[in-house]
Amino acid sequence: MSLTAAPLHIETPLTLEGSVIRLEPIRREHARLFWLAAKEDLDNIFQWIPYRMKSPEDFERLIEKALGEQERGESVVFATVERKSGQVIGSTRFMNIDRANRHVEIGSTWIAPAWQRTAVNTEAKFLMLRHAFEVWQYTRVELKTDALNQKSRAAILRIGAREEGTLRRHVVTWTGRVRDSVYFSILDSEWPEVKARLEAKLAAR
Repeated sequence: MSLTAAPLHIETPLTLEGSVIRLEPIRREHARLFWLAAKEDLDNIFQWIPYRMKSPEDFERLIEKALGEQERGESVVFATVERKSGQVIGSTRFMNIDRANRHVEIGSTWIAPAWQRTAVNTEAKFLMLRHAFEVWQYTRVELKTDALNQKSRAAILRIGAREEGTLRRHVVTWTGRVRDSVYFSILDSEWPEVKARLEAKLAAR
């Protein structure tokens, strides 16, 4: 891939369409829809999220923070929508965007329990990785998770990312616990193999 071809401008609003889901630009009205999707299982969904998610007001603050990050060019934040029903079922984002060094992180992902262990997460990661590598032409995509979150660590490895190491005492969570964060990455040279793996997973569902 040509580094000089990578765009320095990150387009927003950005929508990514799949066969199962649509990743649509975050809007203030998503705060209520996120709350409705998550309110029955907040502890399970946000167990590993370092910031507090316990009330409708927390979701409103999350949206305002996300919109501010987008204005500054730091993030591109999505609502995850099931195409068949039109229901908002979660969220994910591009974050820590580094245009000069051609890399970005995919994170702050959550999915309502009824859609966990379905094609939703696989397709969301596929759409975002494809955009990062094939449209933005970035050379590296990062993912990270709480070192205690074994489920997330296994899921990231299944995508085809490589574990790089642990940042110790990395993040102070809203409860006061100081977490270690495990970092993973996928490089542009690895994307064709990862893409084929994800396409096979989606075709098999």
